[in-house]
Amino acid sequence: MPHALQARVVFPVDSPPIEHGVVTIEGGRIVAVEAEGQAHVRPRDLGHVALLPGLVNAHAHLEFSHLQRPLGESGMRLADWLRLVIVDRQGRAKSPADAIQVGLRESAACGVAALGEIATADAPAYAGESSIDLTLLIEVIGFSKARAASAFAAVSQRLATARSSLLDPSSSLLAPRASLGLSPHAPYTVSPDLLRKLIELTAAHGLPVAMHLAESADELEFLADGSGPLRELLEERSMWDAQAIPRGSRPLDYLKMLADAPRALVIHGNYLGSEEHALLAEHSDRMSLVYCPRTHDYFRHERYPLTELLAAGVRVALGTDSRASNPDLSVLGEIRHVARTHPSVAPSTVLRLGTLAGAEALGRADTLGSITPGKRAHMVAVSLPADANGNPEDLLAALLAGDEQVMRIE
Repeated sequence: MPHALQARVVFPVDSPPIEHGVVTIEGGRIVAVEAEGQAHVRPRDLGHVALLPGLVNAHAHLEFSHLQRPLGESGMRLADWLRLVIVDRQGRAKSPADAIQVGLRESAACGVAALGEIATADAPAYAGESSIDLTLLIEVIGFSKARAASAFAAVSQRLATARSSLLDPSSSLLAPRASLGLSPHAPYTVSPDLLRKLIELTAAHGLPVAMHLAESADELEFLADGSGPLRELLEERSMWDAQAIPRGSRPLDYLKMLADAPRALVIHGNYLGSEEHALLAEHSDRMSLVYCPRTHDYFRHERYPLTELLAAGVRVALGTDSRASNPDLSVLGEIRHVARTHPSVAPSTVLRLGTLAGAEALGRADTLGSITPGKRAHMVAVSLPADANGNPEDLLAALLAGDEQVMRIE
């Protein structure tokens, strides 16, 4: 039997907002999005709320969801923070599966419909009752040329095992709620030789790839001449290989390789330049840049060039990164942070970053990311401030300036 929900304003995202809109649902799917009085089913009035699509977290590390506060201190160098990450991983008393389940529950409570996870744990760690569509991007590390063959063999085996797990009828991670991809971690942990082989692997299987790139100024120094704090970290870990990266390398070199993948998520991109922006825009049908706003501010990076990226035609999605650099896993928190720190970007555009743009980045836009007939009825309601009034854009601006939390709507 169909049922319907009415809200003060419905934000479909892929079409204009509807004041006093009604969404009709049947069999877990949206069948109609209409104005008040047009629906054939008497709606349940949710009151003075905005109805939004389920939110999309395009980048997360759920293994750190046990942390109560970020690691280290705001403004610290990335290499020093990475040392703390290594210590945390080595000192865990529990399996990462426990933290992952905590993160999944928090994400669901925050209204997340789809999530791109950098998976260091195997697929069974994600099993459980969850309505979130997961993209498990298996992390790969192998910087030295000598490690390339063994790292490639190991990830190929992990991928085969994960595929078997997802196809197992007893698994609760059956498609389409879970899918796989690869995540060559970063230029300072994955050599260009290994990256090329991994991209060939994703192309052979039609898989997405995600890579941290141009995250810090130190990374640019590392690529240019093999020096700086990131080299020191690799030397400490006995991972340094002077021949792994050609001198004079740039993030652009990695983007060109990633452009050959079926779908690529470029994580952070805090220090990309205009040439890199142009390449991302040229390949926006299959390449996305994932901005993690509160993590960006935690490390006190230079101003994020969001307006320039959007003007260039780059598809930008949002991610929470992890509780190792962020106070929580709220995508709405990220959306609100963007609205505060980039006031020239229209509220409707900001909302799209955390919904439809993320769904497009993860290859989920056919079922999620907007309130559209035919898509899954995964929506969230957010109370509007009591004094909020005006046109829909004004109401959305008030919502983004407020602190009301999401109410999950099925």
